[in-house]
Amino acid sequence: MTGFLTIDDLDVAGATVLVRADLNVPLAGGVVSDDFRIRSSLPTIARLREEGARVVVCSHLGRPKGHDRSLSMAPVAERLGELGGFTVRVAADVAGPGAREAIASAGPGEVVLLENTRFEPGETKNDPALADALAGLADLFVLDAFGTAHRAHATTVGVAERIRSAAGPLLTAEVEAFHRLLHEPDRPYVVVLGGAKVSDKLGVMRALLPKVDVMLVGGAMCFTLLAAEGYDVADSRVEEEMLGEVGDVLEGEYGGRVSLPVDVVVAERFAEDAPHRITPATDIPEGTMGLDVGPETQDRFARIVAGCDTLFWNGPMGVFEWEAFAAGTRAMAEAVAACDGYTVAGGGDSVAALRSFGLEDAVSHLSTGGGAGLELLESGTLPGLEALERWTHGS
Repeated sequence: MTGFLTIDDLDVAGATVLVRADLNVPLAGGVVSDDFRIRSSLPTIARLREEGARVVVCSHLGRPKGHDRSLSMAPVAERLGELGGFTVRVAADVAGPGAREAIASAGPGEVVLLENTRFEPGETKNDPALADALAGLADLFVLDAFGTAHRAHATTVGVAERIRSAAGPLLTAEVEAFHRLLHEPDRPYVVVLGGAKVSDKLGVMRALLPKVDVMLVGGAMCFTLLAAEGYDVADSRVEEEMLGEVGDVLEGEYGGRVSLPVDVVVAERFAEDAPHRITPATDIPEGTMGLDVGPETQDRFARIVAGCDTLFWNGPMGVFEWEAFAAGTRAMAEAVAACDGYTVAGGGDSVAALRSFGLEDAVSHLSTGGGAGLELLESGTLPGLEALERWTHGS
């Protein structure tokens, strides 16, 4: 199924291994507030340590414009060390003297975390000089950051083009899960899409509609679809510039597979404490906006999910951070968790919702990548995966 080496193909004992992990976690008050991605990356780091490698980890954090002390990797290193039970040394820079010094002083089984890779402007440009410097820090490279494998950056593509490289277990598991969605789904196959913007999902809608049996659409994006069908959605969020393209999809060969809400929860303003009520999705009162799917839609969607054998969910059904508009997302999370089929949830909000409701362990595969998962489903590959494929078995 895969055209690249995995960590099983590497002899890491005594080697310096650079691991591109996805440690882009939220911070609050200078500490990690959600360590899901750190926990997901830990098994790969722990395995390399156990096999005698000197482990050098790199990741971005946030979107800094140059060096930003508030986005230093220090809090991430602290939490990684706490979870792993080992000391993590933070390098003073990404690929300069500080990184070289920290790595030189580390022994087998020890871990060095490079500074925020986006402190380097060459990271997002896949700058050859930065890629050369990073490759010069290690003997081997392991790409284990599915969440950034869709970006052709220095730490995802550049290094992989320069030193022997393989996919880590986390990345391998992600690719296997999405391969199953793309090529080997058991039927019925249901896709659930939500979130704010249909422009972020239209490509994957086009790619998956020929493959699925039903596509359920909720979240704010459903109002652009309703508007494209000619309904007045009042003050609900609509991407006007997308109406033509959305209409083409809905009127196309597979448009009949799209299922939209039949009722929604509306409010007069976008606020947590706004008075709200339930109304038909095709008759939204003037001066109101839809902020969640309604109970009839929740029941209908749940029945469809219960009968499927393969499911992919990306995006909440409403503004689930606010209790008044969380019922739709909660109902979807419970339906996905109760499904006996193969279930994959991807995207930060979907994962956050499952975790907030205590249901993350009830899903077959909880993906660490939102945009990467959508791009893989849309195009069938990612720049990071293509870079790994140059290193075939026996090379």
